[in-house]
Amino acid sequence: MTTHATEPDTVELDLSDVDHRVGKPIGGGQLWDPCSTSDIRRWAMAMDNPNPMHWDEKFARESKFGGLIAPQSIAVALDYGHGAAPACVGHIPNSHLIFGGEEWWFYGTPVRPGDKLFQERRFHDYKVADTKFAGPTMFSRGDTTHKNQHGALVARERSTAIRYLSAEANKRGMYDDQIGATKKWTADELAEVDKLRHSWLLSNRLGISPRFGEVEVGDTLHRRVIGPHTIASFTTEYRAFLFNIWGTFEWVAPEGVNDPWVYQDPGWSEGFGFDEEGAMIDPRLRDGLYVGPSRGHIDADKAGEVGMARAYGYGATMGAWCTDYLANWAGHEGMVRHTKADFRGPAFEGDVTYFDAEVVDKQADSDWGVPLVQIKLKLTSQDGTTLVTCTAEVELPV
Repeated sequence: MTTHATEPDTVELDLSDVDHRVGKPIGGGQLWDPCSTSDIRRWAMAMDNPNPMHWDEKFARESKFGGLIAPQSIAVALDYGHGAAPACVGHIPNSHLIFGGEEWWFYGTPVRPGDKLFQERRFHDYKVADTKFAGPTMFSRGDTTHKNQHGALVARERSTAIRYLSAEANKRGMYDDQIGATKKWTADELAEVDKLRHSWLLSNRLGISPRFGEVEVGDTLHRRVIGPHTIASFTTEYRAFLFNIWGTFEWVAPEGVNDPWVYQDPGWSEGFGFDEEGAMIDPRLRDGLYVGPSRGHIDADKAGEVGMARAYGYGATMGAWCTDYLANWAGHEGMVRHTKADFRGPAFEGDVTYFDAEVVDKQADSDWGVPLVQIKLKLTSQDGTTLVTCTAEVELPV
């Protein structure tokens, strides 16, 4: 039991079901079906990633790959729970969860149509801090290893979940004071957003990789923008995570683990839980857009109940945005090897998100055995609020 005090009440975060699970393998959902071309296209569309390698069959067949390949970011879409399952372990009564960050390592195994990913999950650790947002708040980390049907290592992920008491976050209303009313965009402003988006879209459409020797510290990447974010865009994102489609997964557990935390109730606050038994008849009862913990992403009233001022996007989506942005810059001969993204705040309905990045280091001889450039990436809203800070290492051809 961990207790922190706030004035005038004492707020308790009950971690009695968490401590004994630290360091242990856990279970979760496993997709039934291999990745399809439609899955890849749906993911690229949801991430607003118009790289033709991921949706244009003719373009892809004429490329070095000989056909469609998935974005590197798709590993999280082929997982259960937006990749955060191993960081959301243990029953914490009356709690909610938001994403705190992701760290990814990629091993050069592309995902193609017909591939199937399998996950191994482990609850790594946690710490508790007192936050302005919700008082006593747990920052928990979990690890996922992604392998394909041949046993080839595709990626590793370390996710960070932020778990807190919904009522306390609602009472404090931090975002109510910070973000103000939903922005009303003028036609001229939207035209500027569209112009910038189109310019980035054309910046490396052919996938030409910058050469390691030609890139210099201080170089900046082409600016990108996504948005304005809407209920429609949030819904499109949600449905591109395949586990959110009815009947797409089964529950699995690691062998030899006592109480492996497969689909137990994390303690969601009232109105945000699933009905697992009822969903066997009516699958909408575990569909997060209708019931469950994701309701606040498309429902402003529900968002307010968990401390958010209005509908907001997904943390795992922001992590995918970072990977896609860097991978598109790296081109067909390069790839993202490592990213570490810290999520500072959500993408709210009505806002846009800008991407700005700079090369900060070069490593001719890296631990990966390939030349890497290090990049600092920041995602901000239209008013300059920082949403994500990301440090990444990207492999480039010599």
